[in-house]
Amino acid sequence: MIFGANLMRAWLGGSPVTSVVVPTVVSTLTSYLANRFWTFRHRDSDGSGREVVIFFALNGIGLLIQVLCTGFTYYTLGLHGGIAYNLGLLAGVGLGSAFRYWSYKKWVFTPAAA
Repeated sequence: MIFGANLMRAWLGGSPVTSVVVPTVVSTLTSYLANRFWTFRHRDSDGSGREVVIFFALNGIGLLIQVLCTGFTYYTLGLHGGIAYNLGLLAGVGLGSAFRYWSYKKWVFTPAAA
């Protein structure tokens, strides 16, 4: 995700926010499959689609966290250099990932009811 954001920003001339959104959406699709079939494989799915809807809604919140960190660094602080961009991006990815893991465990990949 970080590589994709840097690639879009540097080589394709994307804005700091677009450079975060596009790779995150792509990684979200991969993330659902990895979480469903690897990280939380021991937890049952009810097959209703509830899991998918909640997963993508919570990923939207995680994406918002990343965009806010990157946007704050770039637009509010006025730091436009590569190091500042990557530090803002890294903070956003870290905070967004922590939120995602916690929320997946709590609301998405829940243990089967007894």
